[in-house]
Amino acid sequence: MSGGAFPTLRLRPRDPAERHRTSTPLELLFDLVFVVAVSLSSQALHHAEAENHLLQGAGGYLAVFFAIWWAWMNFTWFATSFDPDSWLYRISTFVQMAGALVIAAGSGPALAHGDITWFVVGYVIMRLVAIPQWIQVAVQEPRYRKTAIRYVGGIAIAQALWLIALVTKVSEISLWLLVPIILLELCVPAFAERATPTPWNAHHITERFSLFTLILLGESILASANAVIHAIEESRNPAALVGVAFAALTIVASMWWLYFAKPMHHYLAGNLRRAMTFGYVHFLVFAAAGAFSAGIEATVDALEGHTALSPIAARATLAIPVAVFSLAVWWLAVRTALRPASNLLILALIALMLASMLTSFSIALIAICAAAIVIVAQTSGPRSPAAPAPSPATPAPSPHAERSPLA
Repeated sequence: MSGGAFPTLRLRPRDPAERHRTSTPLELLFDLVFVVAVSLSSQALHHAEAENHLLQGAGGYLAVFFAIWWAWMNFTWFATSFDPDSWLYRISTFVQMAGALVIAAGSGPALAHGDITWFVVGYVIMRLVAIPQWIQVAVQEPRYRKTAIRYVGGIAIAQALWLIALVTKVSEISLWLLVPIILLELCVPAFAERATPTPWNAHHITERFSLFTLILLGESILASANAVIHAIEESRNPAALVGVAFAALTIVASMWWLYFAKPMHHYLAGNLRRAMTFGYVHFLVFAAAGAFSAGIEATVDALEGHTALSPIAARATLAIPVAVFSLAVWWLAVRTALRPASNLLILALIALMLASMLTSFSIALIAICAAAIVIVAQTSGPRSPAAPAPSPATPAPSPHAERSPLA
């Protein structure tokens, strides 16, 4: 940060074609704080699963994860569109981090009892911070004023509805009553960006999402390793747990490999609708990666007899997150680069993952399917179109002739 306090308060739109755009140290710190919230929500999901509260735990987990993902994505979108490296922006980012930690603290009560008090307080803190940022854009950048005003209005209305839901305690009736507010939140960017799209950078966006995915997978490895190590210390059957650990590592490696198998920035380039779809589908990617560790822990609990879940339900806690992750990544980045037959094979492997919950060797089958998906994605490519035969009436071009830029 250079210059005096007042000059650094200026917000400047970023160049969408800026080369070598990378994540800043502040963005990376932001990610790490949010992963703490993901980790605690995954732990709360595991506790709900262990007590056989699958539907309540899954609903609470998705609600909490929505808050984490949506605040993270809006922060990322704003940071890729503008150059806000000022002391005020840094402080506001730290306030958003505090909100994420409040959500993390409230994830347990939200999943266990439907108590959304601290969950909503933390979320509203994070989202209200965005309002002065967009007001600053409206004041300093006339070109994006209408867009910024739409963001301000949409965010403010949504936060008012969250507070009303908190006061009226609608979550005590059902967490699903919060869905209309969530849908409103999802519509705000689509409505605002229709005015004048903000100048997002495709390479920066894909890097930010890939780094957060990487951190989530790393957190899953840590949580899974801790669960297996703790169980091995007290288990009478450590060989089976070693098998679980090997399968878990194989699955994580395959999830990582699949995600980074194909570059994603080409999917976004120059297309706002695709960019927004990319961000929305990543809710499934992030939520599945976060739930993976809870599934491994539930698998270990079932092996040791420390769960109230039925065997099929215990296997489902792992099969569903891995299948959802694989399906979302395939749809985003892999399917357009493969032959139809290869895509059908990947879909069949994902279906086999889900069917594995009916078998006693589910985790091994999931690992095999995950590895097979990677092999198909890496070894199969689009069918090369056959070169047309040269017309007898048209002379073959000279090898020294200048090629058309459209060739």
